[in-house]
Parts: sequence; C-alpha cells; structure tokens
Amino acid sequence: MQELEERRLDPSVQLFHVFSKAFKSVSEHFNLSSKAQGFNPTAFAVLEVLYLKGSQPVQQIGSKLLLQSGNVTYVIDKLEQTGLLRRKHCSKDRRVINTELTEEGRAVMDKVYPEHTRAIASAVSGLTEEEKVLAMRLLKKLGMTADRITPAKMKRT
Repeated sequence: MQELEERRLDPSVQLFHVFSKAFKSVSEHFNLSSKAQGFNPTAFAVLEVLYLKGSQPVQQIGSKLLLQSGNVTYVIDKLEQTGLLRRKHCSKDRRVINTELTEEGRAVMDKVYPEHTRAIASAVSGLTEEEKVLAMRLLKKLGMTADRITPAKMKRT
C-alpha cells in the first residue's frame, strides 16, 4: 500500500498527468475553433503555420505539427485543390518544395484567425500574462530536456 502511495505522489508523474490533461483541454478549444472556421484541425494547423511563419518546406510543416510526411502531403494536396495554398520549388535547391498561402488563403486566414485567437485566449485565460510567459519558458525547457534524453539513454528501474 505504501509503495502505491509513493508512486501517486511522485511529482514527475503528477506533472505528466496534469500537463496531459491541460494539453487535452486546451487542444479541444483549438479543434473546436478549427471546425467552427470550416476546417479539420490538421488542415487549420497547416494554414496557421504558413500564416504565421510564411513559406515553409513541406518537411518542416510536418515536423512543426508532429505529423508524418504522408499525412502532411495529403492535407497539403487537399488545401492546394481548394486554392488556399500552393507548392513552389525552392530556387536554391530544386529538391526542396516550399508551400505557401495563396492570396485567397491569406484572405481566409485574415478573416478567421482573429476569432481563432480569441478562442485560444479564452482557453488559456486562467493564467495571467506573466504566468503565460513563465509557462512558455518552463515548457520549452521541459521539451528541450526531454528531446535531449532519448529513451535508449534512460535507465530502467
């Protein structure tokens, strides 16, 4: 019984569960907002990356969204068919294909992004501006550390 209680009190495990639940709750706001704007969440995330970051190689979009390249290619194909984005070969390296918003895509995002921003702001409204800055700093530190520690390097107990 004591061993079970100790596991429950482990702050690292507690942090993981709290982080996971918070991520799920905030992500739901993103998903609902995306759908309200007429997009599935993955398509909206691709449009958002291009809207905020500008032209991006297809591979970088996938890594930014933690998606496999096949999924990204499928979503980009669909968005290209709707005229919201286009592919363009990189002038410096023809093997690289960049993706960018079309004028229509930018106009759509100019229209829908303010409402999306309000939805996300509402989702994180439980924190002050200072707490948001601190949370971002801590989560970046957490993520960078986790990235450096590969599962092969972790000791099994």
